[in-house]
Amino acid sequence: MTVKTPARTAFPVIPYRKTTEIDYDGLDFDPHESVEKPDAMEQHEEQLEIVTLIRAYFADFGKRPDVFVDYDTNICYDPSDLRRHVSPDVYIAFGVDAAAIRSRLIYLPWEAGKPPDFVMEIASRSTASVDVERKPAIYEAIGVPEYWMHDPTGGCRYGEPLRGRKLVNGKYQDIALTREPDGVLKGYSEVLGLSLAWDAGVPRLYDNASGRYIENYEETEYARRAADARADAAETQRDAFEAQRDMAEMQLEAEVKAREAAQARLTAAEARMNTEAIARAASEAENRRLRELIRRMENR
Repeated sequence: MTVKTPARTAFPVIPYRKTTEIDYDGLDFDPHESVEKPDAMEQHEEQLEIVTLIRAYFADFGKRPDVFVDYDTNICYDPSDLRRHVSPDVYIAFGVDAAAIRSRLIYLPWEAGKPPDFVMEIASRSTASVDVERKPAIYEAIGVPEYWMHDPTGGCRYGEPLRGRKLVNGKYQDIALTREPDGVLKGYSEVLGLSLAWDAGVPRLYDNASGRYIENYEETEYARRAADARADAAETQRDAFEAQRDMAEMQLEAEVKAREAAQARLTAAEARMNTEAIARAASEAENRRLRELIRRMENR
């Protein structure tokens, strides 16, 4: 993907502060494993699409130490009971110590210094009711600034294809959406500085400033293959040109050799003609001498 990394300055990183040792064995989930859902196939494509876009655009594929992006991992929201947790399909936190968070295996807002800045859930049959009825209150209580819901089915799971909410004075308020003539739904995310779009079931990121979508994997791969094809075609054209040039040089060399051979033959022929002319002249001179000699003898 020539996936363009945004022109963002580094975020001031909140120091990670460990408050206690974690009894991983006492948890009712395995922090080493991603959360599994029985119908995960319903959302995997859309989930990977938005995760890849966010990781590429905001975290430079995980290379940004001040941006934490993850999915299907656990955010614990009760310091007194780490078994109370929620696992977003996608979430991102800016200005945090990403390596320290990852080493803890679970996201603890009170240790990271803040909750995630952005959370997105993607609808599936097994998770839709929880995403609609239970999770908004949890994310609101945790203090997640934006909570988005994307329904690949167009609303069969959530009742609407796309919904965004932002935290205002501790309460979620709906983010206004617009519908384009082609049916694409868009809503602006102040946290991301981009618009979230629902495009025929596919989650997209739209840059309002440039008026363009951020290239997704398919578009980037298509562009890469097209560039490779153009490079291959150019190389083939160069090879053909070089072959034609080599052929022309060979033909020129052959023509030069042919002209040289013809010139050599001409020179040889001229030499023979000169030799023959000299011989004829000598023969004629000798004949004149003999006739003169015979004439003198006869006159005696």
